[in-house]
Amino acid sequence: MGGYVLKRVLFTIPTLIGISIVIFFMVRLLPGDIIDVLAGADVGANADVRERAREQLGLTGSYPAQYWRWISGVLQGDLGFSYRNTQPVSEILLHALPITIELVLLGLLIAVVFGLPLGVLSAVKRDSGHDYAARVGGLIGISIPSFWLATLLLLFTSRVLHWVPPLTYTPFYKDPIRNLSQFILPAISISVFTLAIVMRMVRATMLEVLGQDYVRTARAKGVRRKVVISRHALRNALIPVVTIVGFEIGILMGGSAIVEIIFGLPGIGNTLINAIFNRDYPVVQGATMLLAFIFIFANLFVDLLYGVLDPRISQE
Repeated sequence: MGGYVLKRVLFTIPTLIGISIVIFFMVRLLPGDIIDVLAGADVGANADVRERAREQLGLTGSYPAQYWRWISGVLQGDLGFSYRNTQPVSEILLHALPITIELVLLGLLIAVVFGLPLGVLSAVKRDSGHDYAARVGGLIGISIPSFWLATLLLLFTSRVLHWVPPLTYTPFYKDPIRNLSQFILPAISISVFTLAIVMRMVRATMLEVLGQDYVRTARAKGVRRKVVISRHALRNALIPVVTIVGFEIGILMGGSAIVEIIFGLPGIGNTLINAIFNRDYPVVQGATMLLAFIFIFANLFVDLLYGVLDPRISQE
């Protein structure tokens, strides 16, 4: 097991290095120039002024030199300063990260709590009314974009129920009720797609596992149906589901940007979109690198969880 863990951890190092290089150079390919954005309509900002501004912002020198300055700072925990307000990027991200994490975790919780039993029920009662309803609902859930559902929910609650979520972010520890009332609609919006994927995956894997010899043997020995489903079938059926959930963490972290904008949540996605519009390179690089880091280590956790769910995997 130790060798399995070490091998998976070592695989993340070249992946992070490659991602950092791609992020750095892709940011430089963004159309426009931060100097033009900062100068605006200032006609007095001649070439010399602009060049001095570039030196102050660290935009001079070759791309490899700029990359080395940036990645050296990252390795020391220094993500630089925002070009717009000179605020440390680490402070900006630390303020935005808990908001996105709460939104993603709440969305995943909704998806798993509802998707898992629906998938099991659909597999156990195959070709029944419950099965057809769950399958149709899964297709609808996959087809609905999260931003469209978010807009629809906001319109419905405001026009029909005459209620809108609070606009000012309130941490959970200060006021749990107000916090959940602010996050419930965006969490539902981003959870529907994942819920449908989890439900369909659980159904497919459960149907496969229920046809295995050891499940039929357990039934032939007189083991109760609930025990066969929960202890024998569901445990092995969860391995592909864990993969989906781990993969969805990264997707939801980045894909929640539009939903955050719709509901006015100052999370990572909202911060990243604003930084892209403002050509704020340090914030764009820091936010994108943070999302990549979370995605990679979420999948690393999934790999390690494989070894717990199925010890045979850790021996390969």
